[in-house]
Amino acid sequence: MLICIPDVLDRAQVAQIRAAILATTWEDGRLSAGTQSGGVKVNRQVPISSQVGAAAGDSIIDALGRSLLFLSAALPLRILPPMFNRYASNETFGAHVDNAIRRVPGSPVHLRTDLSGTLFLTDPEDYDGGELTIETSYGAQQVKLPAGHLVLYPATSLHLVTPVTRGERVSSFFWVQSMIRDAERRTILFDLDQSVQRLRAERGEDETSVKLAGVYHNLIRQWAET
Repeated sequence: MLICIPDVLDRAQVAQIRAAILATTWEDGRLSAGTQSGGVKVNRQVPISSQVGAAAGDSIIDALGRSLLFLSAALPLRILPPMFNRYASNETFGAHVDNAIRRVPGSPVHLRTDLSGTLFLTDPEDYDGGELTIETSYGAQQVKLPAGHLVLYPATSLHLVTPVTRGERVSSFFWVQSMIRDAERRTILFDLDQSVQRLRAERGEDETSVKLAGVYHNLIRQWAET
């Protein structure tokens, strides 16, 4: 399931985070890449050890916790602290699949990467190229969203970032370990949850919406890993 989530950050939050990270130190993006992806990665990123990056990442984690659509789609157990990258002229990230396991920086904890997230911090009109291209069962999907919007997609997907030809693309990226390992089950739960929310909005807390909400939570009890 590929889902675009609008307005995770508002315009003021985007401006604050972007100004903070652009003013700090950046390094070669290949330093955090695996063997395969390092060979096709040409960009820059904020070092994992950066206190500025950590503070900006904390702001994003807080925002994700307020996004009901993100919580419904991801059912997150763990979120790797968000990182930040930038692409200028001719910088790109060729086709790759993300590492299956990531270690939480400064911790012995490891995270299974069920979902990948890209949160855009520059608007589409500010740069040319730089589309996030994700292979799906319906073919390649190109994603280029307004600043503050998020795309969430399976970390198993082959994906790439096309070369930037004008301006600069700045974004945050992170991975999620879901309580629901199986992607098909996550999709079922997401569709059910969204249907319950629509019923409640249309009809209030009636008998049908209460029963469907019970089915939703009982399925989570059966399928969740915590």
